[in-house]
Amino acid sequence: MSEGSKKVSVPALGGEASLNRYLSEIRKFPVLTAEQEYMLAKRFQEHQDPEAAAQLVTSHLRLVAKIAMGYRGYGLPVSELISEGNIGLMQGVKKFEPDRGFRLATYAMWWIKASMQEFILRSWSLVKMGTTAAQKKLFFNLRRMKKNLEAFEDSDLHPDDVKKIATDLGVPEQEVINMNRRMMMGGDASLNVSMREDGEGSWQDWLTDDRPLQDETVADAEEASYRHQLLVEAMDSLNERERHILTDRRLVDDPKTLEELSQVYSVSRERVRQIEVRAFEKLQKAIQRIAVERKLLPA
Repeated sequence: MSEGSKKVSVPALGGEASLNRYLSEIRKFPVLTAEQEYMLAKRFQEHQDPEAAAQLVTSHLRLVAKIAMGYRGYGLPVSELISEGNIGLMQGVKKFEPDRGFRLATYAMWWIKASMQEFILRSWSLVKMGTTAAQKKLFFNLRRMKKNLEAFEDSDLHPDDVKKIATDLGVPEQEVINMNRRMMMGGDASLNVSMREDGEGSWQDWLTDDRPLQDETVADAEEASYRHQLLVEAMDSLNERERHILTDRRLVDDPKTLEELSQVYSVSRERVRQIEVRAFEKLQKAIQRIAVERKLLPA
């Protein structure tokens, strides 16, 4: 540690009662420039400098808290989500390779989300829910898809919504129905719920900052770029017909109907749907494989 440098310590998070103080403390850590981040990452990579690692971690604690906010709807304590996310962040810092050319936030985001998701899955008693890849995918996408379909009621989904979700995710309709019922039983939590006994202040208020959250902005932009790059490369795993159908059904602003594509290929609408689902599954596997090979995802 150079002369005059200040030792960095990670704030303690003791539970929901200390959450307000923790959120205030982590906002005091400065956002690193790309050059600062690179130099610190190289120091840790080459010399295992714990102080460099601590600075990399503390500069991204707000990103962890922001991501945790997105998972609050699963009814789990925010403090526990953040704690799990911080573990993922530390793993991301440990495995980060700065010479690959992207920022730490982009790489660490995968580790943070993976850590939180594993914690949520454990907490939701997956012994009863199931642990297949399809069920995990359904679990973490169902709430978002219901929101897009404006299916907010705490009751069984409309059959049309069930069919839409099942088709988009490539899972049986009955699994959508079952998962929706389990999640309704697990409860939901509002992002506007009060965090103090006097009723003042909500969770999202504590993350409000007049300045742009630079690490989040950078991470979002780079993640979007890498996702697009992964998508383009993964599309090569599909044959021409699969690529055409998947593009026209899911990757354009004005998707074509099953009927329209059935006429193009002289097959039934059900056959087009089957090809679409199969192509989507192949695409997802290809994206995951490429991401693991590029070390953008944990193996």
